[in-house]
Amino acid sequence: MLTEDDAPVRDRLAQIIRGWPMAELVGACATLAETCAVIEAEPINLLITDLKLPDGNGIEAIRLLSRRQRDAQAMVISALADETTVLAAIEAGATGYLLKDMESHDLCEAVLDVMLGRSPISSSIARVLVRRLSDTARPGAQEAATVPAPTLTPREMDILWGIAKGFTYAELAERLGISHQTVPVHVRNIYRKLQASNRSEAVYEATRLGLIRL
Repeated sequence: MLTEDDAPVRDRLAQIIRGWPMAELVGACATLAETCAVIEAEPINLLITDLKLPDGNGIEAIRLLSRRQRDAQAMVISALADETTVLAAIEAGATGYLLKDMESHDLCEAVLDVMLGRSPISSSIARVLVRRLSDTARPGAQEAATVPAPTLTPREMDILWGIAKGFTYAELAERLGISHQTVPVHVRNIYRKLQASNRSEAVYEATRLGLIRL
């Protein structure tokens, strides 16, 4: 079962699952209410859910699934990578946590991993967990100086929001009415300003610094 409020992203993920012979898509929902209704009515092996939904948080769906279908598994696919959100999802019962920049084969492999008892986690999410443990253990960690957030142009903010939602460069170019060649230039500037090396790190840093709220 898939839950994602953004229609293009939901359609892309649903297409991946439907085209994979080892899985059957029970439902593709856009809201928490729709998701909870399916959980109450249909047997589910795996819930794949975003977290920020129009009517609530996907973590609530994970909790409901844990209560209603104890043998079912839950995996998060989200642009949210802040420490509080990651830990809350795992504590609710999520056994996997991927960011939306994964490729189609990554999604299929993650589904297999979850059903085999493993816990697929994006490298950026793993770094969040490691950083949490390191910060907790380091003396004086809470006294670190506050670093001002970098300044992004309005267009860079548009691009940042788009990559956080999982859009491809081509989709961003079409949505923003700019050339395909311009998008990578903006992305490189965003990475440089956020001191990030990939999409996941950029989204994490932007969320941590309060530049975007997803």
